[in-house]
Amino acid sequence: KLHYPEGATHMDGFPEELRSVAHDHWGTFPPQHPLIPDMFAIFFFFLWCISFFGNGCVIYIFLTTKKLRSPTNLFIVNLAFSDLCMMTTQGLPVVINAFAADHWMWGATVCRIYACLGGIFGTTSIVTMVVIGYDRYNVIVMGFKGAKITFPKAVLVLIVVWTYGIVGCCPPFWGWGGYALEGLFMTCSYDFLTEDWNHKSYVLYAFIANYALPMVVVIFFYSQIVKAVVVHEAALRAQAKKMNVDSLRSNTDSNAESAEVKIAKVAITNVVLWAGIWTPYAVISMIGCFGDRSIVTPLVSQLPAFGAKIASCLNPVVFAVSHPKYREALAEKCMCLGIGNKSTEGDTDTKMQTMKSDTA
Repeated sequence: KLHYPEGATHMDGFPEELRSVAHDHWGTFPPQHPLIPDMFAIFFFFLWCISFFGNGCVIYIFLTTKKLRSPTNLFIVNLAFSDLCMMTTQGLPVVINAFAADHWMWGATVCRIYACLGGIFGTTSIVTMVVIGYDRYNVIVMGFKGAKITFPKAVLVLIVVWTYGIVGCCPPFWGWGGYALEGLFMTCSYDFLTEDWNHKSYVLYAFIANYALPMVVVIFFYSQIVKAVVVHEAALRAQAKKMNVDSLRSNTDSNAESAEVKIAKVAITNVVLWAGIWTPYAVISMIGCFGDRSIVTPLVSQLPAFGAKIASCLNPVVFAVSHPKYREALAEKCMCLGIGNKSTEGDTDTKMQTMKSDTA
């Protein structure tokens, strides 16, 4: 299988029953190296293991620790749940398929369902991250003027989030847009290669509603958070200068990072990870739909789709491990991980500041 006759294409020997979910565009490329799908399968398996452990810990710790069972933390639990579902439904079939067949082995209908589930869980995770950004904006920027999030409100928000994801990803089953196999014929996603406006308009909708708009909103929330913290810290320093003291906070370490630097790091990390993970996939979809599709080779189309799945492994680190109380609970319940530091009597004020900023 490492040698092919001259003129061989990527679609030679392709099953006829899958033609309805495979675009002829892939037939313009030579056969891909047979080890590439195997490498993707190995990566997907390790990603699933990391996602299962990371998101499983988040769900377990947040639901079993009383002090973490707050309304706003339901958003983090929901993010972990959707990420876990995404990697389980999208990763394990690929692992099995790669070592059992040369092409998608589950049939055209399952391909569409697979793609739809990936869209639902991916969209739900994205919108949940927007909700988490709003929650932090509501606490830090709005303060007492912000809306108080109760358990009924949090549940209602999550119902809206899941409804948004499900309704937005089901139109291909109703005749608007479509789902199809991606370049290596091992995964399925949006059909961004069919040239009629029905398919193009749906891909454009998905690009705007599931990527561009959430990104703009998240950038707005975190930029406002950084701005508010910088202004607040500047006011504290000005007041301390008037009082001829180094700081208005007790037990302040002069070498410690300022609050605005810490908040800025979290905000920049969230935005950069968002852009780095989802932008390549969105760009490839737009190129395949409206640009020079000769650029979109089987491997080029598969790499961004693979990269998007990495989000399910990184989100637990960004949104949960950075939570002080979560780290404490994780250190208590999973002592073998060696996470967390023992508290001392001298850091009471620091603890109080941390507790106030937990939702931030």
